[in-house]
Amino acid sequence: MSKKSKYVAFHKPYGVLSQFTSEGGHQALSEFSLPKEVYPVGRLDRDSEGLLLLSNDGPFIKRLLDPKFEHPRTYWVQVEGEPQDADLQNLARGVTIKGYRTKRCKAHLLVPQPLIEERDPPVRFRKNIPTTWIEMTLTEGKNRQVRRMTAAIGFPTLRLIRKSIGKLQLGDLAAGEFKFVRKEDILPGRWMEWRLEDTLFHE
Repeated sequence: MSKKSKYVAFHKPYGVLSQFTSEGGHQALSEFSLPKEVYPVGRLDRDSEGLLLLSNDGPFIKRLLDPKFEHPRTYWVQVEGEPQDADLQNLARGVTIKGYRTKRCKAHLLVPQPLIEERDPPVRFRKNIPTTWIEMTLTEGKNRQVRRMTAAIGFPTLRLIRKSIGKLQLGDLAAGEFKFVRKEDILPGRWMEWRLEDTLFHE
């Protein structure tokens, strides 16, 4: 009897590892009463927050993580300073990080600036340096990529919240909470048709 596929949206708090085993005294996913037999689909760094997807659907996880399908991921990024349109255009065109040129992305100022509950612990505050929230949508996810991209244009990331994966939105899901979602809530139907075709011919 085949197991039932599960798809779980979790709002990962700051400081929590994207794994079920604790390391270095940091909190892990095992502390949040998540459903059994699900595993993180990708990851968020310990110092990042927001939407983390978990599932037990192996083929779906493999396909979702395949970089050639370039599924979009959207982030709200609090940066130090006030980037101008030209800075965000440079970010969107791609920047060079350790010899790698990032793919084109979407980057724009959030207007109006969002009112977001203070993080615990709070981000560092410098009286004479303002902060700005921007939105970035990427189709690749290299290690600490968003942070390295904003640093490359001179605006260090102070806080990073993943707002969406494909079609799936974080919405009003509270930090530390989770909900079950459907596979079709995550990616467009055409993408799922491609997956079905691959399943028919390659599994």
